[in-house]
Amino acid sequence: MEPFANEILWIVILGFIVSFILAFAVGANDVANSYGTSVGSGVLTFKQACILATIFEISGSVLLGYKVADTMRKGILDVSIYQGSENVLSFGMLSALIGSAIWLLIATYFRLPVSTTHSIVGSTIGFSLVAHGLKGLNARTLGSIVLSWFVSPILSGLISIIIFSIIKKFIIKSKNPLNSGFIALPIIYGLTIFINVLSVTLDGSKLLGMENIPIWLSFVISCSAMILVAIIVQLFVLPWQKRKISPLDNIDVSKNQKNDIESKFGSASTITTMNVSTASLSEPVIKQQDESEDNVNRLFHFLQTLTAVFTSFAHGGNDVSNAIGPLIAIWMIYTEGSVLQKSESPIYLLLFGGVGMVIGLWILGKRVNETIGKNITKITPVNGFTVESSAATTVLLASKLGVPISSTHCIVGSVVFVGWIFGEKHEAKKSVDWSLFRSIIFAWLVTLPIAGAISAFCMWLFLLTSS
Repeated sequence: MEPFANEILWIVILGFIVSFILAFAVGANDVANSYGTSVGSGVLTFKQACILATIFEISGSVLLGYKVADTMRKGILDVSIYQGSENVLSFGMLSALIGSAIWLLIATYFRLPVSTTHSIVGSTIGFSLVAHGLKGLNARTLGSIVLSWFVSPILSGLISIIIFSIIKKFIIKSKNPLNSGFIALPIIYGLTIFINVLSVTLDGSKLLGMENIPIWLSFVISCSAMILVAIIVQLFVLPWQKRKISPLDNIDVSKNQKNDIESKFGSASTITTMNVSTASLSEPVIKQQDESEDNVNRLFHFLQTLTAVFTSFAHGGNDVSNAIGPLIAIWMIYTEGSVLQKSESPIYLLLFGGVGMVIGLWILGKRVNETIGKNITKITPVNGFTVESSAATTVLLASKLGVPISSTHCIVGSVVFVGWIFGEKHEAKKSVDWSLFRSIIFAWLVTLPIAGAISAFCMWLFLLTSS
């Protein structure tokens, strides 16, 4: 096919429209995962989350999205079998966009956090089965993607348990939780920045000239950023946090205990004439422990905002491919006249996908945001930080490997693991809403076949009308 052939121009135009709708749906359903725990714990308002997402989802899309986008547009299928029938592959990619977009909008309406990766992979398989049957499907790539769907929530959940166990042992359960938190804060900030910078510089985007940066230099840059941030936190953030939190923690404990006891049982003279149980007298001590944990949670407020940004950045890098991977394939066929698509994913299309995602978050993201942040389990700044850190680390690792895993699976897996292992259990209510979790699992299972069926139907219609 000649480059810029008029015969597929209508597919390109329709592809841009449907791709934007899909990016919108991805934002509405999936970007909420990045900030659900922060909003659910009260650290951020939904509006603040949307503002941060606008910045960091788009940044992640541009800086990291190229690699997974390449996998989505030419790694799942052997596109060489479409040589000489470029319009058929264009039909297929358009069908994939339509199938995925319709299913994601339905799931968002029902407030279910489903996998946008499942959707687009299922849609791709659907049109391919109609076009060429099993021929052309890259079994090895598909196998690694399918395996990642099961591994990612478990891996993310296990990382959550490790991180939260360390925080619980060395900070929450220490003799002085707040001081321990102050000591750990620069270290935690530094490590978070280290992972983030390393993800951008190591095997970075060719479009930004980062592909030739040696591994040692990537680590030097990342370590330098880590040390610099740790120093800034130690010199400026820590004093601010101490001024903000310490006055709440420096109240005389004995006075607290005395006032608490007198408020419950009367004056000291009255107490001596009453039969007050040891358990009752220990209540002020329990209250003091609760206040210490509350102060640690306050300490993690700002830190959770950082990890929410970290998660958002990672999500933009991994999941922008779901929205614009097929569109890039259509655009490359149109501009190059070939299905082999030698060029790098264009940065302007990555930007296009990122913008579409954040618009979807602003308009419809609140629906799924509440499911993630409030309805599955109780989220606090400490466990919210844990969930976001582990999910983002898992997603960023996958992005660098070019594996399009589900950020939804990662974040839900972490939320469930943390709630199940460390959540507060009451007689009338379990720490995790298992009925909701079962509904989410069911939505995950039907995502691939439903999106695939819609895509297959669209492909059948396109082939029927073009013949």
